[in-house]
Amino acid sequence: MKLMKTQDAVGQVLCHDITQIIPGVKKGPVFKKGHVIAPEDVSVLLSVGKEHVYIWEMGEQRLHEDEAAAVLRDLCIGPHMAAGVPSEGKIELTAQADGLFTVDRRRLLAVNSLGQMMIAARHPGPVKAGDKLAGMRVIPLVIEREKMDAARAVAGDEPLLALAPYAPTTVGLITTGSEVYHGRIRDSFTPVVQGKLAEYGARVSRQVVLDDDPAAITAAIRAFLSEGVDMVLCTGGMSVDPDDRTPLAIRNAGVQVVSYGAPVLPGAMFLLSYTADGRPVCGLPGCVMYARRTVFDLVLPYLMARVPVTAGQMAAWGTGGLCLNCPVCTWPNCGFGKGM
Repeated sequence: MKLMKTQDAVGQVLCHDITQIIPGVKKGPVFKKGHVIAPEDVSVLLSVGKEHVYIWEMGEQRLHEDEAAAVLRDLCIGPHMAAGVPSEGKIELTAQADGLFTVDRRRLLAVNSLGQMMIAARHPGPVKAGDKLAGMRVIPLVIEREKMDAARAVAGDEPLLALAPYAPTTVGLITTGSEVYHGRIRDSFTPVVQGKLAEYGARVSRQVVLDDDPAAITAAIRAFLSEGVDMVLCTGGMSVDPDDRTPLAIRNAGVQVVSYGAPVLPGAMFLLSYTADGRPVCGLPGCVMYARRTVFDLVLPYLMARVPVTAGQMAAWGTGGLCLNCPVCTWPNCGFGKGM
């Protein structure tokens, strides 16, 4: 920074906001930092008592905060995101589509650990078009280029943030359980699942209701897959009781099981598997029928966005894996979803 007489500062870049106070009318910046002083600005600056101003000294070894924020923007932004213009040295990213927002936490931590810069991203999870995803800026008014080069080095070549739009999805729904099959109780599971799918624009192409017969369940899974559905969901019969045969039936369908069991409550007995061509086949525990939010709500956005879920990722959901089912649900902006 350099102090300069206002009359001599035309064409220079302000290093700080210039506040104007008109009692009872306004108090706010008449010029913001980063503003290039024009000839007509001189009288305004003098009218607010600025005989001298601090201006930014251009140099090849330093970047203005707006330029540095643009570097951080480029490290973060991916498809289906839009960046705002710098405001007070900060740039914000917004979602341009409904979808699943994810963050490379390891690389983001590496950038934020460098000091003198920050990237603040929202928790990963479902987002709507127009939602704010992240904001970024450097802390000082000017920063050395080598600092930003270091940020590029630790961030790598791929964006730190990703937004995968939801894809149109057809679902084959298999309702299991002798009590439903024989009409002893009403099927309360299906409406709940259909409601959750509708939140993402998915539709149930067909439903079958079966007894606890693993061979019949396996045949139904294979039939749905041969029909070309994008996903198969099996409801009921997911515990370890002798009469619960759904996990066995799913395994026998020739899928690759990612995890049977999840460190999430409610939903510990959830089963996730994929076909060879990447279509999910899931076993939903009974809690999905009555609890407001369960493990299924953590997994479903990934399935809808075609983002594979790994066993390691499911294991990591043990942190933030307890849903309190609050009277007023704040999903996805709650601790239950923080491990996504």
